[in-house]
Amino acid sequence: MVRNGKFLFSFYFCGMDGKLLLELIAKYKDLGIDKQIDYDKFYLYSIITHSTAIEGSTVTEIENQLLFDQGISASGRSMNEQLMNLDLKAAYEKAIVYAKEHRSISVDLLKELAGILMRNTGTVARGDIRLLNVTAGFEGRSYLNFSKIPGALDDFCLWLNDARKSNTDTISRYQVSFDAHYKLVTIHPWADGNGRMARLLMNMLQFEAGLIPSIIKKDSKAKYIESLINTRESGNLEIVRDFMFEEHVCNLKGRIMQYESSKIENVPVIVPVNVTVKISPRQAKILDFIRNDPFLTADNLARIFKVTSRTVKRDIAYLRDKGILSREGSDKSGSWVIRSV
Repeated sequence: MVRNGKFLFSFYFCGMDGKLLLELIAKYKDLGIDKQIDYDKFYLYSIITHSTAIEGSTVTEIENQLLFDQGISASGRSMNEQLMNLDLKAAYEKAIVYAKEHRSISVDLLKELAGILMRNTGTVARGDIRLLNVTAGFEGRSYLNFSKIPGALDDFCLWLNDARKSNTDTISRYQVSFDAHYKLVTIHPWADGNGRMARLLMNMLQFEAGLIPSIIKKDSKAKYIESLINTRESGNLEIVRDFMFEEHVCNLKGRIMQYESSKIENVPVIVPVNVTVKISPRQAKILDFIRNDPFLTADNLARIFKVTSRTVKRDIAYLRDKGILSREGSDKSGSWVIRSV
């Protein structure tokens, strides 16, 4: 909901989740995660890798690092997907320059970035607006008629430039970037590259505002697309906003925990009193992390320990079977409890 050009947030995000995001951002910065050597470069590489992966690229972050920094092509990857990553990198580099200059968002600027993004892999090298109608691939529903795109883009740029000025706190700035993403992908101005452009614009706005940029992970592709479809079908922007906020919270939590785990050596085994069962070093660390954050998921823990979710779930099942760990509430919204036995 918008009133006088400013967002009124849903109850869902005004409460605990909004507070949680701000706390995570503060902790992220307090730990100095964003001050590490080459942090900006590697974070950008992660953004690019996941964005292209959503579009079908199989190039990994390590392969992109070698491709971007040393020009080494990835064995077994097609030329098209490697060029897709190189094009997106060039588009991001230009977008970041414009973000630092606080450029006004215009149709020409969007076309320029789209042209860079599709330079070697698309049919719209100049970023030309599509001159044909396209479907969304869901029940054959069509995107905006091509004849209406110029007017819709003009209105979009007017809205976005006003929203950039009138929303100045952290949460509202994120929401502006998420809404801009949704609005642009819904207009669908180009025959190809709309998803990458929408995510690029979202990140560009976040870079401009000094925010930690959002990454939509490739593993979240299905939920991401579902949130876009459900928002489009219902007209309820809260659906895609909630997905974006939740994805960003999950990403920050994962990065914080990964950073903290990399600093921990020989974590002491701290288990409840009277527990006599044997547990592995990893299971002991799982308990330590859960003690600090009982809302951790198996996916979060898998990222920390760099193992599969199945492996973590097996550890958790063992701890639950031995009565050390239990669950309160649902799998989605509940929390872990470490018990004495």
